[in-house]
Amino acid sequence: MAYLGTPIDTTNQFQSLQGKRFSGNGSTTAFTLDIAPSSVFDIEVFVENVRQDPNSAYSISGTTLTFSAAPPSGTNNIYVIHQAKAVGTIDVPASGVVPASLASNIISGQTELAATPADTDEFLISDAGTIKRVDYSLIKTGITMADQWRLTADNSMSSSDFNDITSNWERNDNSGFGQLGTGMTESSGIFTFPSTGIYLIKLVFSLKTGVSADAAASVSISTTTDNSSYTRQTDTYESAEAGTKYATGVADFIFDVTSTSTHKAKFQYYRSQSGTIMRGSTALNITHVTFIRLGDT
Repeated sequence: MAYLGTPIDTTNQFQSLQGKRFSGNGSTTAFTLDIAPSSVFDIEVFVENVRQDPNSAYSISGTTLTFSAAPPSGTNNIYVIHQAKAVGTIDVPASGVVPASLASNIISGQTELAATPADTDEFLISDAGTIKRVDYSLIKTGITMADQWRLTADNSMSSSDFNDITSNWERNDNSGFGQLGTGMTESSGIFTFPSTGIYLIKLVFSLKTGVSADAAASVSISTTTDNSSYTRQTDTYESAEAGTKYATGVADFIFDVTSTSTHKAKFQYYRSQSGTIMRGSTALNITHVTFIRLGDT
């Protein structure tokens, strides 16, 4: 009898196997197949043209087909048909996989990241269609470092020449101060940057006079790009009348730090009259400087 229905594709995804006939003798229960099925459901077994129940009528072990009861005697009265089995793969179209079809444990660490990623944490990006890993340090944007330092005591400004401010620097330690990132380091008035980038340096200078003549003073921002020669980038000049007077000045400079070993900053003062004081305090910001990393170099 001819096969009815849609034919099995034997050239691509599936392969059909030939059936096999046996002759029962009323006592033999075990018969040897040419191919070992994966389970009892991979074959159809007929005895005297009656299909046998795979759940109870027979079992499979390798190529051995064993009946629970010996089939009756007959010539070729036992017939075994092997079901088709998969031997190929099916190409899934690009739109065939959606997020809902992916297992939730495809990500090894399933706990959400509740803090800013570390610089060495990695993301996946498409580089002109090629998926690549990239460190967070290379793609993070926005301000990643902000720090603030101040003079802890008055500076008597004893010399009239441009002089480095080498001592009495401290990081702001007031309650509520919020440092962002690693921050600056300071040694004898020389400030070193924690990483390369474009930095805003903002200086606030407070002046006090206590002399009989008018007085003037300035504080400058100086930087180096070779860890040796410094250039005055910005000066803030303030003057006050004779007597005890106060004045405040502000200076800033945007510094391109391309190397943390050679690009550094320091601060210098100049005054016209002795007795002029650059004010400082360990309790609050008077003469102080703020460093903010604006972005990558």
